[in-house]
Amino acid sequence: MGLQAGALLCDTLGMIPSLISAACVLYLLATAWQARALTAHGAQAGTAPSVMALSAALLHGLVIGQLWRLAGGIDLHFSAALAVVAVVIAALTALLSLWRPLGALGIISYPCGAAFLLAYGLSQTGVPSPSTLAWPIQLHAGLSLLAYAALSLAALLAIVLWWQERALRQRQFGGFLNMLPPLTMVESLLFQLILAGFVLLAAALITGALFVDDLFAQHLVHKTVLSILAWLVFGALLLGRWRRGWRGRRAVRWTLSAMALLALAFFGSKFVLELVLARSG
Repeated sequence: MGLQAGALLCDTLGMIPSLISAACVLYLLATAWQARALTAHGAQAGTAPSVMALSAALLHGLVIGQLWRLAGGIDLHFSAALAVVAVVIAALTALLSLWRPLGALGIISYPCGAAFLLAYGLSQTGVPSPSTLAWPIQLHAGLSLLAYAALSLAALLAIVLWWQERALRQRQFGGFLNMLPPLTMVESLLFQLILAGFVLLAAALITGALFVDDLFAQHLVHKTVLSILAWLVFGALLLGRWRRGWRGRRAVRWTLSAMALLALAFFGSKFVLELVLARSG
């Protein structure tokens, strides 16, 4: 029995580099295809890049699943968390691109997916250490990462919205603008993603309050405070949109400010604790 388990472990570990390589190649092919269409006078790239990116995201998710299976649970350290967020953003970008002309966003999200998957793979020198996270904490962490991914894509859309408004004010037409949906559609999708991320982040905060025992011992006070502040800013933005019709540059500023707080909460603290101070956080 032990020999069979060992052989299965070796087979799985040997398969992971091939899966990572295939996913990275597909991500980069999707990026190159999309970039080529962008440089061809803003022509549409069709569904091919989205299909390639979705295939890459499936392989990306398979790699994460295999590594977590070997670890005996969810790995939520710095590189693993980045890889999870990256695959969700890449998959969302590809899915949205199938029914909206948002493929140009893949020029950013697809290479990031390849880079963060590769970084996660290289960080695994052997079988990961077993996970000791209970399922309620895993649920909290999963909701947090999904919220971060949705709001990260919203932040990217906010930057696109700012660029569109600036280009239109300066009467710059064609090129990149032709590959994007109308400004009003980008704005509508932005607030839809913010609402989804807001709800997911609320659920993450609630499960954290219910299931995390000691915030101080687990170095979670700063994460919690920053996450609550980000949630409040996103909530104020949604309220302003509903009551006063906030849009345009105001929406961009509020979105990016809230996202900066969330980035500090999720990955700024992880970076300092795990890579600088070499602690588990």
